[in-house]
Amino acid sequence: MAAKANIIIDQGADFSTTITVTDSSGAVVDLTGYTGRGQIRKHYTSSTATDFTITFGTPRSTGLVTLDLSNAVTSNMEAGRYVYDAEIITSANVVSRLVEGIATVTPEVTRS
Repeated sequence: MAAKANIIIDQGADFSTTITVTDSSGAVVDLTGYTGRGQIRKHYTSSTATDFTITFGTPRSTGLVTLDLSNAVTSNMEAGRYVYDAEIITSANVVSRLVEGIATVTPEVTRS
């Protein structure tokens, strides 16, 4: 079952959040061989998505997964409410949803 976490993204700024993946007993999961993917959409059925950059901690046995958006990406997002999730995939192609929730993009005032 995915963790529920609402996030706030500042338009025009770099965004990053790190998650520690644990199993049902609370032990950190070794993410060796895993890949990841995650997206933000205006609503669940939207055909347009913004992809997170997913990276894993070093070593992967730390169970750390980081979701990033660069300032160039967040600059192009309209302020407002979105939905998002992130998934991890084993080498055997088993997909698990890691986290999901509402992403709020706050408007940028300062521009160049």
